[in-house]
Amino acid sequence: MHPVVVGRRMAMENGTESIEDDLDSSATEAFDQNIWQRPTRRPLPNAGDVVLCFEIPLARILPTGSAASDGQPVSAAAGKKYVIYEVNVRKDGPGPDPYPTSVERRYTHFLKLYEGLRKDQPAQLQTVCFPKKVLMGNFTAELIGERSAAFECFLDHIVTVPSLRDSPHFLEFLQGDELRNACQLLDERRNELAVPLLENCFRLLNKIFLDKSKCVLLLLCRLVAACTTSPIPHPSAEQWAELALRRYEHVCDTELLVLYIPLLQTCLHLWWQRGRDRTLLEERLSEMGKKGIKVKGGPTLAQAIHALDPRAETI
Repeated sequence: MHPVVVGRRMAMENGTESIEDDLDSSATEAFDQNIWQRPTRRPLPNAGDVVLCFEIPLARILPTGSAASDGQPVSAAAGKKYVIYEVNVRKDGPGPDPYPTSVERRYTHFLKLYEGLRKDQPAQLQTVCFPKKVLMGNFTAELIGERSAAFECFLDHIVTVPSLRDSPHFLEFLQGDELRNACQLLDERRNELAVPLLENCFRLLNKIFLDKSKCVLLLLCRLVAACTTSPIPHPSAEQWAELALRRYEHVCDTELLVLYIPLLQTCLHLWWQRGRDRTLLEERLSEMGKKGIKVKGGPTLAQAIHALDPRAETI
C-alpha cells in the first residue's frame, strides 16, 4: 500500500483543489533501500470464513521530484521526500488470496478520503482514529508502521459500513488516479498501456463490490471497449467480453441496460474478427429488436460509457 506522506503539493483531481503533503527535509531513518516492510502478515480468518482484507505490506520513501500527480516529471526540491504506501486488497479464506490486488497511495489520498467521508457522514466515523500530519520525523519506521496500521483499520471500517463503502469518495480513492491515467492513454490511442490499468482496477473493485454493481459493470464495459477499439483487438479482449456478457444476464438496472446493446454489438464484431460463431449474439439482438428495442444505429460502447461516466477518453 502506498499512501503519501511527504513532499510536494499534489494536485488532487477530484475538483481543482490540491492538498499539501507533510514536508520534512530532515534525515531519513536508515531503512533497507528506503523501504519499510510490515513485520508480519495480517492473520487469516477462521476456517470456513472469507474475509476482505486490506494490508499494507510495505512503504517506500521516494524523492519528491520523481513524478507529479499526472505522472510527469517535476523539479525536485533538495532533501524533500514522500512516502508511498502499497495497499494490498485480498479476499482471504482458509488460505491467502492467490490473486491479491495492489494500488499505491499517499497520505494525501487517505486524508482526502477521510475528510470527504467525515463531511458527509460524521456519525459513521466517530470511532475512527485517523493519523495526524507531523512536520518532523515523517520517515521513521515507527511512524510509517503506525500510519500503515491506522490506514488498514480505516479501510476495514469503511467496507463494514454500506453507506461508506458505496460513497463516491471511496470509489474515487480506489480507482480515481488509475482510471484517469487509463482514460488519458486511451485518448492518446495507447490502448495497450491502458488495458493493464483497467484490469487492475476491475480486479480491485470486483473484490469489494457485488458482481453486478454499477461501478463493477461500468468498469468491465470500459475494459471491453479499451480491448476492442484498436484495429487489432487486445489479446485479452475475448476473456473480458465473455465475462461482461455473463455478468449482464438478468441485470435489471435500467441505467446499466443502456450499455447492453452496444456491448452485444461490440462482441458481435469481435466474434467476427476472431472467426467465432455469432449465432447466439445475433439471436439475442433479434429478440430485443422484436421487443421494440433499437438495436442498430445506436451509440458505440465507448460512447454509451461516456454518457454514463464522462472521462477524458476520446469517443
